[in-house]
Amino acid sequence: MRKRIHFNDVVARDGFQMEPEFVPTDDKVRLIDRLSACGLAKIEVTSFTSARAIPMLRDAEAVFGRIRRKPGMVYTALVPNLRGAERAMEAGVDELNVVVSISESHNLANLRMSRQRSLGEIAEILRFATGCARNPRITVSLSTAFGCPIEGDVDVEEVIRWADSLADLGVGSFTVCDTTGVAHPAQVESLSHVLLKRFPAMPLTMHFHDTRGMGLANVAAAARAGIASFDGSLGGLGGCPYAPGASGNICTEDAVHMLEAMGYDTGVDLDALLTVARELPGIVGHDISSHLVKAGTTAKPRAPCQALH
Repeated sequence: MRKRIHFNDVVARDGFQMEPEFVPTDDKVRLIDRLSACGLAKIEVTSFTSARAIPMLRDAEAVFGRIRRKPGMVYTALVPNLRGAERAMEAGVDELNVVVSISESHNLANLRMSRQRSLGEIAEILRFATGCARNPRITVSLSTAFGCPIEGDVDVEEVIRWADSLADLGVGSFTVCDTTGVAHPAQVESLSHVLLKRFPAMPLTMHFHDTRGMGLANVAAAARAGIASFDGSLGGLGGCPYAPGASGNICTEDAVHMLEAMGYDTGVDLDALLTVARELPGIVGHDISSHLVKAGTTAKPRAPCQALH
């Protein structure tokens, strides 16, 4: 039996928040509905942040209120604080994604608070969620886990220290983020083994950027180490506004194609996903970095090969 890999798409949040032009609500809803039919495990729909901080996602409630939910699909949202969590639960979010940086400097730049204060905010969100009828899972995204654009290298011990503190609070799962695309496969494989050993019962997801061209290699390394859940963004859209030079996320469609070729079962309908991806340039008004949109899958090349040089 093939090993199952779960894939989560973040284009509607992580991708659209970085676009120079506002993506209309109708387009967001239509895209999310189409992604819901592609066999993904989760879709990150939006962020319940202030419109002043992230103006491109100022329609969070409208988007969540209009999407057609597919049974079994998990619809998540990023929340920066307790007020964001309250808004998210009013909208019916299944899972709350909260961010904290392993790097103090990046946490101050990104969230405008210390890591210790972030820990307190997360504790408040956990208490609030426990009292909700829906009792959503709280996932914490550990930003700059592989390196920081401000401080440089990040020690594995520091990642473990903060992950331990969050686990002690009752956090349900972690997403380990290569915020600036500095990770390499050997580093990824090593940290994956450490985290899987430290948190054997904790769902772990990896989130990579392709800033230096190692995104898919890092996915392969993490999968070999035993990681079974990944974030990706349709068309490779997205990035961190507080990570200078960090380009987009790994392409969901490229990563799914690679993992399936390696023998993993992603459960994703790749043909359906590619159909949606090919429409993305028309939504955002520019080209996307998807290799499969340009070349097609290995089983179905887009066009006959030309003479080799």
